[in-house]
Amino acid sequence: MLILQKNESALGDYLSLQNRKSSLRAKEREVINLVTSQINGCRYCQSAHTAIGKMSGFSEEQILEIRKGTASFDSKLDALAKFTASVVENRGRASEESKESFFAAGYTESNMIDVIIVVGDKIMSNYLHNLTGFEIDFPVAEEI
Repeated sequence: MLILQKNESALGDYLSLQNRKSSLRAKEREVINLVTSQINGCRYCQSAHTAIGKMSGFSEEQILEIRKGTASFDSKLDALAKFTASVVENRGRASEESKESFFAAGYTESNMIDVIIVVGDKIMSNYLHNLTGFEIDFPVAEEI
């Protein structure tokens, strides 16, 4: 079995997708990260993005709601959370309703492409952490 160390260059190379130029704001990327990590059951990423989400201005209650796939406190982020959940749950075949709501909320095709890039990147991270069982070095996120 291959055991990866956190500082290996291969891991660092793939993580660069999250830092690329994007049409999405940091808060929007955190919504995608939180929803995707919840659906994929990645405790490491749930914990990391709960901490980052708080630094981005989300409350604990908002983060828990986002992880469940909604954001009733902000209609645009709600459309994003629901679209992201539909993309992840349906392996890229988001429901027409979620796509229509996403675009009706003001998102563009460029935004949709950036959502897919963030989702893909987060899925790789989720799988990596789920397979390797890296120790969680953030405050552990509440289970839901």
